[in-house]
Amino acid sequence: MNKAMVLQRALATGIIPVIRAASAEDALFAAEAVLAGGVDVVEITMTVPGATAVVSRIAETMPEILVGAGTVLNADAAQRCLDAGAQFLVSPGINLKTLEFAQRKRVLMIAGALTPTEVMSAWEFGADLVKIFPCSQVGGASYIRALKGPFPEIPLVPTGGVNLDTCAAFIEAGASALGVGGELVLKEAIREKNAGLISGLARQMLQVVQTTRAGRSKS
Repeated sequence: MNKAMVLQRALATGIIPVIRAASAEDALFAAEAVLAGGVDVVEITMTVPGATAVVSRIAETMPEILVGAGTVLNADAAQRCLDAGAQFLVSPGINLKTLEFAQRKRVLMIAGALTPTEVMSAWEFGADLVKIFPCSQVGGASYIRALKGPFPEIPLVPTGGVNLDTCAAFIEAGASALGVGGELVLKEAIREKNAGLISGLARQMLQVVQTTRAGRSKS
């Protein structure tokens, strides 16, 4: 799958679950749960123990999932993630060497930014999507709306504070996709092995995103 196809699929789904877990087994459980809810994209953060092995396992045993690596801090880590089978890379900030690496390898790169200057820099240096993190701390959906004023052409992916109650507002504000962490991949659901709770939330959130997008396209 080339970069254009990965980008198209990530945007079509519109939800990128950010999986941070205490073990590789928990991360795999979470990936299976969100897939059961209809969300076929996951980001495995490099803070998960054995994260690259988790990426490899998903790539090998759950080919229907578009699997990416998150919290990628440098080009060396990016290479390890690609070797493991990651189909996209996510960074919490801007690292020029990582952006250059992603461009050279022709892999989808989601670079983190917060301020307007950082958004401009991420886009200028080759990010395919710009992750606005931590979004809730600076105004949530209203901040995305404000950024879309000067940057209508830059696809923004708010992360932080995105949940079932706020996801419609983020889409209405102009978000291209949503990064969703602990408010979808619930720690208690993982601890209790309650896959249905995560799957149910994923299904509801996906429905809200699709319905909101359809409403925007008609207006």
